[in-house]
Amino acid sequence: MNKLQLKGLIPPMITPLLDNDVLDVEGAKKLTEHMIAGGVDALFVLGTTGEAQSLTYRLRYEYVELICSTVAGRVPVIVGITDSSFDESIRLAHHAKKCGAVGCVAAAPYYFPATQKELIDYYTALADACPLPLFLYNMPSKVKVFLNVSTVLTLSKHPNIAGVKDSSGNAGYFASLLHHFKDNPEFSVYMGPEEVTAPAILMGADGGVNGGANLFPELFSAMTKAAAAGDLAKVQELNDKIQFMSATLYGLCDSDASFMKALKLALELHGICSGNLAWPYRRCDEKETAAVKAALAELDARNYR
Repeated sequence: MNKLQLKGLIPPMITPLLDNDVLDVEGAKKLTEHMIAGGVDALFVLGTTGEAQSLTYRLRYEYVELICSTVAGRVPVIVGITDSSFDESIRLAHHAKKCGAVGCVAAAPYYFPATQKELIDYYTALADACPLPLFLYNMPSKVKVFLNVSTVLTLSKHPNIAGVKDSSGNAGYFASLLHHFKDNPEFSVYMGPEEVTAPAILMGADGGVNGGANLFPELFSAMTKAAAAGDLAKVQELNDKIQFMSATLYGLCDSDASFMKALKLALELHGICSGNLAWPYRRCDEKETAAVKAALAELDARNYR
C-alpha cells in the first residue's frame, strides 16, 4: 500500500477570528487565496499556529469545511486532529475526510505524559481508526512528551502512518530521523521551525511546515524549491531573509504566543484577515502594535513578499 506523500511547503494556517468563537470567514478566504497564489504545495489546518486547542469543536469543524471548500482541490489540505480525547480526534478526522482533506496530523495527547509504549499503542489505535493517512507530530514543548526515534521507526511500519513533522528544534534528533528514513521514500519527514528548514531540506527533509508562509508565502515557497534543487546560493539569499524576518518580527510581544500575536497582527496590517486571537491570548496592545508596525514597515521596505 502506497502512503500519502506530500513534498515542499506546507504552511500551518493561522485561524482568522472576529471574536473568540467567531471565524473571520472573509479573512480566511482571502488568506487561503494569498497562500495558494504564493505557491504553497499544501495547507495544514488546525495546528499549533492555528490555535487549534483553544477553539471550540464547532469552530474547528466550521473552519475545516470553509478551507476545504475554498481550496476546492487546488492544493492538498491536511487537518490537525490533536486532542486529549481519542474519540474527538477520530470524529474530526471523519469530518475532514467528508470535507475533502487528504490527511490528518496528530501530536501526542496532552495533560498526563505518556510513555513511549503508550504512545505506540495510542498512535497505532489512532491510525487504525483514522479514515485518512496520519502524520505524526513531534511537539514536545507543547505536549511535554517526545516521540523517540525508535517510537517513530516502530510506528512508520503502520500502513496508515505516512510521515512525521518535527518541531522539537533538536538538530541531532532530526538528523537521526533523516538517516533512518533515507531509504524509505514512502515515509515523509518534515521540519517545523522555519529558521532551520533550509538546511533540513538540503539534508533530505521532504519539506517545511512554516508559519511565516502565512505572511510571505512566495518567499518560503522559493526557499523550499531552491533547497530541494540544491541551489546553495539562492538558498543562502532567501534563508537570510527568513532569518531577518524571524529576528525582526516574532519576539515583539510579551507572551509565549508572541510569534502568533505578531504574525496575526502583520496579516491584519497587510489587509488580509483579522489579528484577533483566542483565549487565553489577546491581540497586541498599543506598544506591541507600534513595534510590529515598525518591523513590518522595515520588511516591506526590503521588498518582502
